[in-house]
Amino acid sequence: MEHGNHASGFPDRLDSRIFRDSTAITRDLVTIPHSPTTLPAPSPRRIAIVAGEASGDQLGASLIEQLRLRFPDAQFAGIGGDAMRAAGFDAWSDASELAVMGLAEVVRHLPRLLRLRRRLRAQVLAWRPDVFIGIDAPDFNLGVEKWLKQRGVRTVHYVSPSVWAWRESRAAKIGQSADRVLCLFPMEPAIYARHGVEASFVGHPLADMMALEPDRAAARALPRSVRPGAGCPPGARAAGAASPPPC
Repeated sequence: MEHGNHASGFPDRLDSRIFRDSTAITRDLVTIPHSPTTLPAPSPRRIAIVAGEASGDQLGASLIEQLRLRFPDAQFAGIGGDAMRAAGFDAWSDASELAVMGLAEVVRHLPRLLRLRRRLRAQVLAWRPDVFIGIDAPDFNLGVEKWLKQRGVRTVHYVSPSVWAWRESRAAKIGQSADRVLCLFPMEPAIYARHGVEASFVGHPLADMMALEPDRAAARALPRSVRPGAGCPPGARAAGAASPPPC
C-alpha cells in the first residue's frame, strides 16, 4: 500500500479516532452526490468493495465494521479476503487474485485479470449497489471505478495514491474515476481540492497499533532476540514473501 506537527499538516499526535468514529466515513459515503444517471439501488443498503492484498483486506474489514454501526442491515460484497469475510463480507472472489507484482507477473496473469475484471463489472451492475469502494490497488480499481461511474454507480477510492510525493497531476485523473477519495493523511485532501476532486481525511488505522509514547523500559526487559527494531519485512503479496528485496 502506498502509504506531527501542525506546521507540516500532520496532527501533533498520531491518532486514528477520526477513522474509528464511523461518522467520519459514513458521512462522506452518504453525501456523495448522485449523478444524473445514477442507478436506483434497492433497500437495504448495498456496498460493493474491492480490496487487493492483505493490507486492503484489513482496511476493508475495519471499514465494514464501522459502516455497520451506521447501517446495521447493510450488505457488503465484492472482492476481499479472510478478514473481510469474518466481518460479514460476501466475497465473490478472493483478494489474493489481485496480488500480482512486477511487469512479468502482471503479463503472465493478464488474461485471468481481464476475465476477473469483466466478471466483477457485470456482478456489480447486476447487484446495483448504493456505492462502490475500491481499496488501494489503483492499477485495478481506478479502471473499474471509472467504468462503473460512467454507468451511474457512485464510486469511492479508499487510500490515495501518493500524489503528494510525485505527479500531483494524477489527482485530476483519479477524480475521473472516483466521486470521492478517502485519504489516510491529512495533507492529501487539499491536493485533490486544487484539482476539483472531492476528498476527505479519514485517518490511518495503523495509528491504533502504535503507542504514542514507547515503553522503553518494557522493551529493554525483553530478550534481545525479540526486541523491536528496524526490519525489512516482505510485502503483502506472495511474490514479495517468496523473493524479498535485499535489505
